[in-house]
Amino acid sequence: MVLLLQSRPAMTAAELARELEVSERTVTRDAQALSEAGVPVYADRGRAGGYRLVGGYRTRLTGLARDEAEALFLSGLPSALREMGLEDAASAARLKVSAALLPSLRDASESAGRRFHLDAPGWYQEPVTPELLPAVAEAVWDDRIVRAHYRRGGGDGEVEREMAPHGLVLKAGVWYVCARVGDDFRVYRIDRFSAVTVSGERFERDERFDLPGFWEERAAQFARSLLRTVVTVRVSPEGVRRLPHVMDRSAVREALEAAGPPDAEGWLTVTLPVESDEVAHSQLLSLGPESEVLEPAALRGRFAAAAERLRELYR
Repeated sequence: MVLLLQSRPAMTAAELARELEVSERTVTRDAQALSEAGVPVYADRGRAGGYRLVGGYRTRLTGLARDEAEALFLSGLPSALREMGLEDAASAARLKVSAALLPSLRDASESAGRRFHLDAPGWYQEPVTPELLPAVAEAVWDDRIVRAHYRRGGGDGEVEREMAPHGLVLKAGVWYVCARVGDDFRVYRIDRFSAVTVSGERFERDERFDLPGFWEERAAQFARSLLRTVVTVRVSPEGVRRLPHVMDRSAVREALEAAGPPDAEGWLTVTLPVESDEVAHSQLLSLGPESEVLEPAALRGRFAAAAERLRELYR
């Protein structure tokens, strides 16, 4: 209540009750208790009355709990905070910091909110919050052992794992946990957990573990692991410009660096690693006449058939 009154000239009992989610009677009782404790809370009577602090009273920034302090550093990620169950802690932390600021700086939080917003999910995707995310997040923040049932990808059944969750990652709207299992660090999609039990037992965090570095390395490994075959393609100058937007950027960069000089028409011949012929067909088709598949022959035949169908449609 004191922090709210520090951040505004005055507030009615109804406004305080609404902010604090209590009754107006509770507000009146607590205001009296504050006054008796030496906090100069003054009550203005009447229809336009309310509560205010007098004499320039200010409290120092005290009482910032650990979860509030940690949430404060994530306050630019409102959707992530909400999904992890930390929205209330972040709100309390922002209020305490705001109350401790000079009057000229108290609108800093609101000003930043008007100028920056993070929307993590990709386009054309409906974000779905994993039901078990708050439990996993609690274990990550509190360094607690987790026992989880995990559904493997590709319908390979379910396994049970005991893990030490070191960090959470939100990638394109999908939540992952990076955890130590035995002596190895692994990555699990949280929406594939069917059951999670947070143990009362704490684990000793590996201080050498670098979450951003670990994620960058594993993400690169995962992207490369998908590229299981190669295709040879002639690409026009316009196709070269558009190629990184339709295929793996690092693979495209390496393929272009390894390519020979352009031919007489200015086209480059490149060998590209791809996930499969099916995926390559979908990706390269978006380049239209700016690319020509040379190998494998089966994929070239698919493009020829697609071109014939398009010719019939647009004749």
